[in-house]
Amino acid sequence: MAKYTGPSNKLYRNYGVSDLSNRKLVSSLRQNASGQHGAARKKLSEYAIHLNEKQKIRLTYLLSEKQFVRYYKEASRRKGVTGTILLQLLESRLDNILFRTGFAITRKQARQIVNHGHVLVNGKRVDIPSYIAEPGDEITFKAGSNDFVKNVLASIDMAIAPVWMTVDKDALKIKFDRIPEREELDPELKEQLVIEYYSK
Repeated sequence: MAKYTGPSNKLYRNYGVSDLSNRKLVSSLRQNASGQHGAARKKLSEYAIHLNEKQKIRLTYLLSEKQFVRYYKEASRRKGVTGTILLQLLESRLDNILFRTGFAITRKQARQIVNHGHVLVNGKRVDIPSYIAEPGDEITFKAGSNDFVKNVLASIDMAIAPVWMTVDKDALKIKFDRIPEREELDPELKEQLVIEYYSK
């Protein structure tokens, strides 16, 4: 799938969620789907329900279809509950970690910060947003990036670090302590529908 360059807000509204990446949209985003008939109630087929949930999770983490399928295949290969493993993999992405801990306002900004080489993992530069962190990894920022990162932090007042990570905002340091449990992740995500979608 090519990179989507259309209006993101309309795309997000079509999947019935108030906020997929940008905290600023929480209070302003309308709840009905976009378009002239967006407010009309439509009975969705079983296939559409599964597809919508897959698209919602995929867009939440800003993934292409090809990337998302790759995560699904990796999750199904591992031992355990496939849906839970899928979400754990997505939550362990480096760009998502920056977003969750408040070092970026949006996931798009987190991805840009990583792409531009500002981030170090265990002292080594990592410029791949999809890098999967392992328990014990320490995430810091390249010398010279501190002012930029501090400016980002100053503009955020809603970020709360997840319990599976330790954040030192004064030292600009994140410690990825462990893989999150399912009950600690977004309860609105219905990953089982995604598994059923790909199992058909």
